[in-house]
Amino acid sequence: MATLAALIPGLALGLLVVAGSSRWQFVMSRVVDLGVALPGILVALVLATAIGPGNVAAMAAIAVWFVPILARLMIGPARQILAYDYVEAAYAYGRSRWFVLMRHVLPNIRSLIIVQVTIMFSLAINVEAALSYLGVGAQRPTPSWGRMLYEGQPFIQDAPHLMIYPGLAITLTVLAYNLVGDGMRTWFDPQQKAKAVAR
Repeated sequence: MATLAALIPGLALGLLVVAGSSRWQFVMSRVVDLGVALPGILVALVLATAIGPGNVAAMAAIAVWFVPILARLMIGPARQILAYDYVEAAYAYGRSRWFVLMRHVLPNIRSLIIVQVTIMFSLAINVEAALSYLGVGAQRPTPSWGRMLYEGQPFIQDAPHLMIYPGLAITLTVLAYNLVGDGMRTWFDPQQKAKAVAR
């Protein structure tokens, strides 16, 4: 939910950056870079603490952190597509910049967005587990692997499985999402697909 909640604002911010003038793009790109440069877990922790512990706080914190990442992901490829000849032809035909962005830019970076969203699922799981471990994520009675790790910590010598199983669940789930993301990147990218077939 946090990833999906960040999807529309992130894409909208990226489009707003590339839709403006060169000066606007320079200023907004630096703002987006600043958001990306901030440590994600620190941003999520501060926001979750300010909002209050719970599922909503964790989702909101993760979503706010993901918005500049998605915007940064769009800016570079969108600028490349806007330099293509068929885009210049669309402008010569009288199409507006927003029409070009929606008709030509978004469809051409759709695969990149899908792959990034898949990878961000694994990031969201890691951050939510960290927030719950620190006590500002999901609260009882909602189950959370991060809180299970925290509550099993005092029993690590007598019952280590209380920490091993949640840790394995987090690790395997994150690994699965990363493998899915790598597979989708290979599927959507013709060059990567050709390399995979050659192997």
